[in-house]
Amino acid sequence: MKISSIPQLYRNFRRWQEILGILRRYGLADWLSQLKFDFIRDWIKDEQGVPLASYSREKRIRLALTELGPTFIKLGQVLSLRQDLIGPELASELTSLQTHVPADPAGKVREIICEELGAPVEELYAEFDGEAIASASIGQVHMARLHDGTPVVIKVQHADIQNKVHEDLEVMAGLATLADHIPEIAIWKPIVLVEQLSKSLRRELNFNRELQNLQLFRKLLHHLDGVLIPKPFPKLSTARVLTMELVHGVPINHLARKNQQGKFSEEARQELARRTANVYVEMIFTHGVYHADPHPGNILIGDIPGSSHQQLGLLDFGMVGRIDDRLRETIEEMMLAVASRDVSLLTTLIKRVGNPPPRLDDSILSIDVAELVATYGMQPLESFDLSGALNDVTEIMHRHQISLPPQTSLLIKMLITLEGTIRQLSPQFSLLEVMQPFFRKMWLKRLSPRRQIKRMRRIYLEFEGLLETLPGQISSVMQLVQEGRLDVHLAHKGLSPSVNRLVLGMLISAVFLGSSLLLAYKVPPLLFIEPTWLGIEKLSLFGILGYVLSLLAGIRLILAINRSGHLDRSDSD
Repeated sequence: MKISSIPQLYRNFRRWQEILGILRRYGLADWLSQLKFDFIRDWIKDEQGVPLASYSREKRIRLALTELGPTFIKLGQVLSLRQDLIGPELASELTSLQTHVPADPAGKVREIICEELGAPVEELYAEFDGEAIASASIGQVHMARLHDGTPVVIKVQHADIQNKVHEDLEVMAGLATLADHIPEIAIWKPIVLVEQLSKSLRRELNFNRELQNLQLFRKLLHHLDGVLIPKPFPKLSTARVLTMELVHGVPINHLARKNQQGKFSEEARQELARRTANVYVEMIFTHGVYHADPHPGNILIGDIPGSSHQQLGLLDFGMVGRIDDRLRETIEEMMLAVASRDVSLLTTLIKRVGNPPPRLDDSILSIDVAELVATYGMQPLESFDLSGALNDVTEIMHRHQISLPPQTSLLIKMLITLEGTIRQLSPQFSLLEVMQPFFRKMWLKRLSPRRQIKRMRRIYLEFEGLLETLPGQISSVMQLVQEGRLDVHLAHKGLSPSVNRLVLGMLISAVFLGSSLLLAYKVPPLLFIEPTWLGIEKLSLFGILGYVLSLLAGIRLILAINRSGHLDRSDSD
């Protein structure tokens, strides 16, 4: 631990105690779950009296994060986007993480609004409902009405939430540094995940970003009839307060309930599903920016005044994803590879889009990709299981430790969530069927002269930059060679355990040899001055202790070598 981190550790000592206590309790429950004795497994229970050891490991992780509080719940939500790192099972469990934070009292909310907007609530709004209609980890939502009669909702941050998040992020950074030294956890890249969480939380703590996202999507989607993005009010918004238009409608998950099944016909539900899919596919493949949280509660179905059609209202633009041209081209090529059953091309694309480990086994990866193509390559378009295919791809990446860039993980997670949301409207609807025309358009754009000219221009600029810098770099290297200052650094991987065992073996041999000399020369203090059983006499005490020490260390060394599986030479060596 760095000396600079000691003040942070002292400042957050109580929070450290609380977090480590919760982690220890759930970690002990994980260990107890492996025992066969029920009376021992029932020692630790949750608030409802259910033994923690009876839950699955994934559910215990979710419960621990829930108990740790809002910041750790956000960590779980970020982890749920990284199926390539934690696997589909844990990612699926973490998607159910919910934040239940008590709402701040109305007086405190009025004080925050007045502090942020510089005027009392009564002057800013004609009506204000002090009772929150929703409360999440970062803020809470209140109903209000402007002086011109416009109904609005006000999103207000919780009091002191920024200090709490900052404290938890400091503690989390310390935990990530410790976890990075544990091989089983280090493969999850905890430091990178905490950095990603910090960026995400800082964005969510600034409501100005969400205001900008609302303005952006209203501009991009204004031409789509029946799609409503809440109108923000910049003069009544700051980094901690966001005022936006009230959107009327019923969330999609409410329409999936039994008492709502007959509200729309199957044809109407399919039409709503198709319109929803078209909106998101256009955002992804036309504009390159998309609403990244198509949760069923974030899509409202409402009536359009004077029309028999329904409108789609999109809520919560705190999380937005972006897709660049190169990622878009890679997705196109992946779809083509699956359709043409080209295992070699798909394997290459998976390695290109991800970050493969140095010791990746290409042959085993190709076998897994071939099974994936065999499973999904022949599925008809109308019944193609897009969520299953994306989950299997991320499971393959997790198995081979191929990590994805955050934006790619976010896109995959968004598509899986979107398909699940749409199927609550119409279980028979295929998202890929809507995406197919966009793929055709993208291929035509890709083959267009304008696109080729743009691509050649990019390649030319990159090549021109290389030509400009290459002579200077070669000259620098030659200068170092002439001055004799060129150093070659060799890094070894996986040799530390072998070197440690070699040194330990040499120490054991030295102790054994030294103990033999002590016994041979009868170096005092001596045991058994008089002859005893089998004629044993005058044994050096230090010699016996050395024998015992070398024996125990030798057994420990043999067990360590045996656990690594390299005690004997294998056939492959």
